[in-house]
Amino acid sequence: MSSKKKTVAIIEARMGSSRLPGKVLMDIGGVQALRLLCDRLHSCSRIDEVVIATSVNSADQAIADFGNANGIKVFRGSEDDVLGRVVGAAEFAAADVIVEITGDCPLMDPEVVDYVTGFFLDHYPEFDYVTNIGYVADEKREIPIGMDVRVFTYNDLKHISEITNDPEDREHVSLYFFRAGKDKYKLKNLSVAEKWKRKYPVRIALDTEDDLKFIRALYDGLKKVGSGPGLTDILKYIDNNREILKLNSEVVQKKVSGIE
Repeated sequence: MSSKKKTVAIIEARMGSSRLPGKVLMDIGGVQALRLLCDRLHSCSRIDEVVIATSVNSADQAIADFGNANGIKVFRGSEDDVLGRVVGAAEFAAADVIVEITGDCPLMDPEVVDYVTGFFLDHYPEFDYVTNIGYVADEKREIPIGMDVRVFTYNDLKHISEITNDPEDREHVSLYFFRAGKDKYKLKNLSVAEKWKRKYPVRIALDTEDDLKFIRALYDGLKKVGSGPGLTDILKYIDNNREILKLNSEVVQKKVSGIE
């Protein structure tokens, strides 16, 4: 793909969360969760800009204030129509390529993001949608929850937004690609590097109080041993401190109908 194509990471974030309200601005080792995520995305080599897509709900003024205070662009759209909100954010940023990131991934690894984004950019138009989370052709997830990356063009997402009114499609931005549109679009699930695989489940997403305890303990532990912030270092730390996994091992990931 031409280097003239603008690639924008769009973070879906709002204060309203059924399981942990206000999670995206919670403190992790003295830093707000959303700041940790934005800092990591800003260090990606294959991303041109980072934009936060939040809602017009008054509670999300806190996210708009965060963006203003940290020099990060914020787009505000519908609270429930997340698909429409992300399309609006892409238009706001003049994005050609969208890297979809959810706000519950504060320890996102820039290397993981660049791996998925770079593959899309280097191989487009061979593939319309590239991810690392499985689901494509019923492939299973191998990357830890909390390292989810999905990449596709603005034009394709805009078209999808115009043709689907399915509530789940409107809530889960890129769901249409690999559920209703799996025969229409060229999809690619990237194999996960061996260094990022584990035989035990690892959840690094922030969605519940237990997740918050885990991520705080992990972040503090990494700082104490002087470890790097990447997924490779995170997993090495967990290998040596397996008891930390008990903090959020009971959390059940939300499911979407029609996919495993």
